[in-house]
Amino acid sequence: MNYRTIFIALLAAASVSCSKPAPEPTKVAGPKLVSTKPADGTTDVSLSAMSVVFTYDQNIKCPLENKSKITISPSATIVSIGSYGTDLTISIDGLEGETTYTVTVPAETVLGFKSNQDGAAAASIKFTTKAAPVVIPPVDPDVLPTKGSSIAWQMADKIGAGWNLGNQMDASVNDVANETCWGNPKCTQATFTALKEAGFKTVRVPITWMGHIGAAPEYTVEKAWMDRVAEIVGYAEKAGLNCIINTHHDENHDQSAAHWQDIKAAVGDAKKNAEIRAEIKALWGQIAEKFKNKGEWLIFEGFNEINDGGWGWSDAFKANPQAQYDILNDWNQDFVDAVRATGGNNATRWLGIAGYAANPTFTMNGLVLPKDSAENRLMVAVHCYDPASFCGAGTTGIYEEWGHTGVTKPTDDERSLRTTMAKLYAAYVERGIPCYFGECGCVNKTSEKGIKFQKYYLEYFSKAADSYGIPCIIWDNGIGSSKDNEAFGYINHGTGAYIENGSTVIPGFIKGQNDTSTSYTLDKVYSSAPSVN
Repeated sequence: MNYRTIFIALLAAASVSCSKPAPEPTKVAGPKLVSTKPADGTTDVSLSAMSVVFTYDQNIKCPLENKSKITISPSATIVSIGSYGTDLTISIDGLEGETTYTVTVPAETVLGFKSNQDGAAAASIKFTTKAAPVVIPPVDPDVLPTKGSSIAWQMADKIGAGWNLGNQMDASVNDVANETCWGNPKCTQATFTALKEAGFKTVRVPITWMGHIGAAPEYTVEKAWMDRVAEIVGYAEKAGLNCIINTHHDENHDQSAAHWQDIKAAVGDAKKNAEIRAEIKALWGQIAEKFKNKGEWLIFEGFNEINDGGWGWSDAFKANPQAQYDILNDWNQDFVDAVRATGGNNATRWLGIAGYAANPTFTMNGLVLPKDSAENRLMVAVHCYDPASFCGAGTTGIYEEWGHTGVTKPTDDERSLRTTMAKLYAAYVERGIPCYFGECGCVNKTSEKGIKFQKYYLEYFSKAADSYGIPCIIWDNGIGSSKDNEAFGYINHGTGAYIENGSTVIPGFIKGQNDTSTSYTLDKVYSSAPSVN
């Protein structure tokens, strides 16, 4: 063999050796899904901006070109997608209420960091959102609605003009509720009989249970306190009045541990919230059991003015009102569930559902009516003391005049009140949901001029609310004019007799709600405003 032949043979062998493929590296399994948040199938998810988190068994990445593959159905806004450590976080906004969504991450979208590694398998979760608060259409307060025949209008007629037994069973000393500790005498059957004779149809009995509830987990209510509540409810029954009972100053406005309905603590502490919810269920279960055989003239109202102490002005509420709305919506659901579970007449009893601080605006913005086993048996409870600079609750420098004929007066006038009422009408009454002012009123004025405007305000408020199908329950704390901005006393709580300006201003308030004659119109009341000349 010559050298040329040997060279060609070696060259051929080298060629064959170079064309042989290198061995494949060992294939590595892709990241595996460990958990999701929320869990697949979760219901009652908040409508506020939220995140869906897919957690894997190792650090992962999601390249920019893969993020567009992630979908949510039905359509919502995917604000951002991030992959940090083991988590794929998908921030979502624009969710609709009572809707089931599916978030899908296709196969090979999520990748690991190992060489020759498969992408993660496809993953998806479903979750269902909570019901959305109502969307209020634009309203024209200058156009009054035509009275209808829906259940909302029927309940407005049934409740009619109402009166609050304020600063009575809701009073407390040293964090223990006490009927007479704020200066009122014990109420009697005569009180309720006189209220009926005056023309009232309903009495709201605010009740603080603080200091009369036993330890967890039973939270047993003291028998003597429950029996006194039952005695007062019996006064209303005998007098032929509707009666509303609630939990009142159990709410925590001053961050006292005894005031156990503490929404501020509940927002930041899941364990604390669970304790409060357990107490709500236990308390309302006992109240409902006590009165389960009473007729539908008896109405339960879950809460009074739940807020974090800032009345909507706190930094925490302004930064994230939805967090507190969600807590209160859950508490309202617990209230409804506890009452319905006792059966008897409670299976269909009317229940009052209070929004945040019982403020009309916050209520319309954040309240989601609870799910209810009974059909059309929930009412919305709000309070109104507008304008505060005339009505006087918690203010100084109170005006003596109000309305279109006043000179030195608040800027809020008749049209401002009608605007609030028109919004409540559009949000609830027009949709067949009863709504009522559980509290309203105006402090007793001391001058002749002031008393005339007080009389006009209360009648106008009452008649305007009636025009929108919203019954009114005036606040009466038994305090006379000497207390200035807390002087909401019109009737003696022990006898039912008029006190202070009661005999002058209360008949017009009652007339505004109860007089159905065609000749008695809101325009007629408006034309009767006092003159300051």
